[in-house]
Amino acid sequence: METTEKTKPAFTSKDFHQTFARPTFVMPDKLIHRNVEQAGEHNQFSTERKHPVFFVDLPTKNVSMTIGGLLPGQLTNKHRHTYETVLFVLEGHGYTEVEGVKVEWTAGDAVYIPSWAWHRHQNLNDTEPAKYLACENAPQLQNLGVALREEEGRDL
Repeated sequence: METTEKTKPAFTSKDFHQTFARPTFVMPDKLIHRNVEQAGEHNQFSTERKHPVFFVDLPTKNVSMTIGGLLPGQLTNKHRHTYETVLFVLEGHGYTEVEGVKVEWTAGDAVYIPSWAWHRHQNLNDTEPAKYLACENAPQLQNLGVALREEEGRDL
């Protein structure tokens, strides 16, 4: 077993027996992200998805949270990703289509989007925006190097 500059072990397949649980607590630099929406939209993601997205900027390594919005009447492109998503609807009324199945939602509902399922979202109100919290295990898969995202019509 070799060590890196930070003396962190670099395990190989022959070291599988050395993976004992040794949890340690490390105090992160940041425990709170105040006024998330006041920090502004995530420019690249909001532009690509064509609707407002606000990232909760905390040092999580396994889960992420974003505040997403759908403009009045907006229908997003179909897309899929290797990470799971749970949406909690804060405002509005619309639907999420998962592999051709439409699930209508309204404020207070939670919607599950399985890994690698084609899906899209629509705000059914033509005058008011919709807003939701999206919780995903994307950072965990990114840290493992297996997070993929595919947009229909762009990546196919």
